[in-house]
Amino acid sequence: MIPSIAPTAAPRKTVLAKFSGHRLLASPGGLAGTVWLAALVAASLTASWWLPYKTEDQDFTAVLAGPTAVHWLGADELGRDLLSRIFASAAGTLGTSFITVLVGVGLGTILAMTAAAAGDRAEGVISRVTEIMMSLPGTVIILAVIGAVGTNIPLIMAILGVLISAGIYRVMLGQAKSLQSQLYVDAAKVDGVGTLGISVRHVLPGLTNTIVVQSALIFAVGMLIQAGLAFIGFGPPIPEPSWGGMIQSASQHVYDAPWLMVPSGAVLALTVLSANAIGNALGKSPNAAASHLPSAAIRRKRAADAAAAAAAAPPVDDAPGAGQLSVRGLSVAVDGGTPLVTDVSFDVEAGTVLGLVGESGCGKTMTALSLLGLLPSGVSVAGGQILWNGRNLAAATEKDLEAVRGRDIALISQEPMRALDPMFTVGYQLTAAIRRLRSVGKADARGEALSLLEKVGIVDARRILKAYPHQISGGMAQRVAIALALSGKPRLLVADEPTTALDVTVQAEILSLLRSLVKDTGMSVVMVTHDLGVVADICDNVAVMYAGQVVESGRTANILDNPRHPYTLALLAADPHANTADDMPERLATIKGQVPQPKDWPTGCRFAARCQFAGSACTTPVPLLPSGSENGEVRCVKADELAVEGLAWVATEMPAHRVLEIAEKDMA
Repeated sequence: MIPSIAPTAAPRKTVLAKFSGHRLLASPGGLAGTVWLAALVAASLTASWWLPYKTEDQDFTAVLAGPTAVHWLGADELGRDLLSRIFASAAGTLGTSFITVLVGVGLGTILAMTAAAAGDRAEGVISRVTEIMMSLPGTVIILAVIGAVGTNIPLIMAILGVLISAGIYRVMLGQAKSLQSQLYVDAAKVDGVGTLGISVRHVLPGLTNTIVVQSALIFAVGMLIQAGLAFIGFGPPIPEPSWGGMIQSASQHVYDAPWLMVPSGAVLALTVLSANAIGNALGKSPNAAASHLPSAAIRRKRAADAAAAAAAAPPVDDAPGAGQLSVRGLSVAVDGGTPLVTDVSFDVEAGTVLGLVGESGCGKTMTALSLLGLLPSGVSVAGGQILWNGRNLAAATEKDLEAVRGRDIALISQEPMRALDPMFTVGYQLTAAIRRLRSVGKADARGEALSLLEKVGIVDARRILKAYPHQISGGMAQRVAIALALSGKPRLLVADEPTTALDVTVQAEILSLLRSLVKDTGMSVVMVTHDLGVVADICDNVAVMYAGQVVESGRTANILDNPRHPYTLALLAADPHANTADDMPERLATIKGQVPQPKDWPTGCRFAARCQFAGSACTTPVPLLPSGSENGEVRCVKADELAVEGLAWVATEMPAHRVLEIAEKDMA
């Protein structure tokens, strides 16, 4: 045996690498906006060191002049340098606009978190006050303040922030109340965390994206309102420069000196756009792209790459018949090149059930999703063929796959709520799917929806048609999801762990339902599961996957009764359902370690580091060879040796009660 080798620690990312991977810099717009604002602030704060002229210096030979070598952006009606005036006033404009952000977003967020945490009475009081604030004429109030205290820009922008905070409160309140109702907040209350601690630790982080987006919006609004006030004469006192005042002066010479409007107007527009671009970049969830399907451009590129890989593959001599799925040499990889599934092959005859079994992280779901072209963004088929009804789905275009999904091949996901929209009734969703997939009228579709619900074992089908997804139980929702998958009369059903989240009784009912559907309709099923009990119950054939490879495949009875690969042995030894009461061991076996990450896959047997029977021969690549049992195959150099010697996977750890007994004896 070879000792288990600890995986090499991944090198830590440098500070530069972490910074470059930030979502702000990953967005071209966010990066450009950051560079512009940073350059603007830096140039404004250091203006006294590098500007060629003071803001009040006049050059009477360059009155209303355009860009020249002396005045790079030209000069205004008094001969003052535009470049100097624009950059000298930038810091004040940005700083006072930030006051609006601090007051408006800060006050609105605090009020929203307070109302969400304090209860209905406090929420009612705060909501009524904010409604009064929203009904006040903001422009009139600002002009009244200017009339009372003069043009005090910081004070005016702070008052503007107070007025805007009422709208921010309305935006934040719903999200804050939703976060307060989460289970982890209830757990924090049980742990004794106070209201303030819950708001700061659990609610505020959930509001971050909304706060960032609203801050960018208010920052831009503050700059525009500040420029507007200066335009109508309520800006900084003359001769202090401001962007709005410069635009107002330029508007008086729009016919005789149109260039005068360009520099100040362009700088204001670019700054507003930069703030919005930064808000868009920071407002995106860090993993938002992972939960969505790839874009149309990525799908087109993916199809082109798969078509090239399929063209390079050897010709198929024995093409599968109608209703038969044949996967040959399938490889799935991250677009950067890291493989996730390598050289997977299996066949699914019409009217049969194939089980894909293995631990989490073995590539089962990636293999299943590739059958429908539903791989997540950033992942694509890197090679091989998926043959179905005379076409290679691995090289099919998105349009071709749309004609297959739902009609020929359908999906049942692990979580039924992913297939059901909470905004619509069950009947509406089923009817819409049937009308789209079968091209029938509304009345016929509703009758077929009722029939499908009855077919999947729902007794009170008429009531369920009128119910929303949140009004039915998890088992009922899974039955509805199966009915939705059957709405297009598919010939192949891909079931991605459809019973994992269900209790034992409902799980047995769902499996019985699937067996009946296979028997009655003649369709085939690819069942993704980690439960060997499910495999024994429903599957005709099984493919055991480990670290992105099929390590053993064949008839279910042969695999369960006479496993040839150590990993299959280990799975069976760790499964209580695989042992009867008479031969139940004192302790179930375990598999030490975990499935290696794709970047850590060894060149030899990928299970060797966890295998009790590994030797020096396991360090070289191991092909998938016939196992000698019907059409079974196994990927192990010691398969024959293990079968002849009748070796079994054994528990290597001492039971807990034995440890306790030994300790008590030692103490005695």
